[in-house]
Amino acid sequence: MKRSVLIALLMAFALIIAACSSDSDDTTTTAAAAGDDAETTTTADSGDAVTQRDLRFVVVSHGQASDPFWSVAANGVDAAANDMGVSVEYQAPGTFDMVEMSQIIDAAVASQPDGLVVTIPDADALGDSIKAAVAAGIPVISMNSGSDDFADLGVLVHVGQTEYEAGLIAGAEFANEGVGSAICINQEVGNTALDDRCQGFEDGLGVEVDVIPVDLADPTGTQETVAGALQANPVEGILTLGPTGAMPTLAALTDGGQLGSIAFATFDMSPEVLEAIGNGEMLFAIDQAQYLQGYLPIVLLTQYKETGALPLGSVQRVILTGPQIVKADTSAEVIAFSEQGLR
Repeated sequence: MKRSVLIALLMAFALIIAACSSDSDDTTTTAAAAGDDAETTTTADSGDAVTQRDLRFVVVSHGQASDPFWSVAANGVDAAANDMGVSVEYQAPGTFDMVEMSQIIDAAVASQPDGLVVTIPDADALGDSIKAAVAAGIPVISMNSGSDDFADLGVLVHVGQTEYEAGLIAGAEFANEGVGSAICINQEVGNTALDDRCQGFEDGLGVEVDVIPVDLADPTGTQETVAGALQANPVEGILTLGPTGAMPTLAALTDGGQLGSIAFATFDMSPEVLEAIGNGEMLFAIDQAQYLQGYLPIVLLTQYKETGALPLGSVQRVILTGPQIVKADTSAEVIAFSEQGLR
């Protein structure tokens, strides 16, 4: 079993309280970059009563800002850029493409930003590009994925959840519901963070779990794949790894007349997921607070550039934003935040 990662910290919460007080009215533009389908979001300084700093950071994630999950993370990036008075560019490949993502990182390094934020869904594919940034003297912070790999690449600190441990929690929740068999729906095969979720889920549940690969860009195909898997191998529980897998799975259960008879939960949230939880159609969602994953790295890089200090907290240097379990009794409260683009 992987070693649990200690939580870094009260200071992260102090940063949240200090920095989240202003409303963003910045200007956001989108343009093609580093590939035909790559997307770049640039946050301009708003001119509010905030100290404007001559700092430019680049965020490179494997998820597009147009994705419901990643749009919330991008909101966090935008808000932090406005609050810190810095310029930030959000870039991502057009699809889950590690070759294109490594090229985007290389291009970002060549532009000599003051800091770089990256997700690390595949350390083998992205490692050389991230190490090149570190070698060039660019401070790098990782977020969302990469909690097991960031330190080996020279990344200063990681902001996110530890995926294996989050999977363990999901498995334990299913076991408490009396689930004795389950499948794990993976919409990004090759993303090691999602692999860790399924492995943790299996270990937490205590039984072997089949992983069902699906295409996040094909919800109809996902629904058909899930329906076929259930027909071939009836199970008592299903865990999906994000809303792009959850909603087609919900449709498959509904069409198959199995809604309510199969325990069903997901990682991450969307308004539709929260509604399903509130309606009793899903057990829970595991929230990793992606808004903070976008927000905190910009605050941390700004402070690092100005003071040379980071809230490392523990030798593992991970600032945990999750996991938090959202069930029916808290879903209404979370929906209110979701409608504001904060959850």
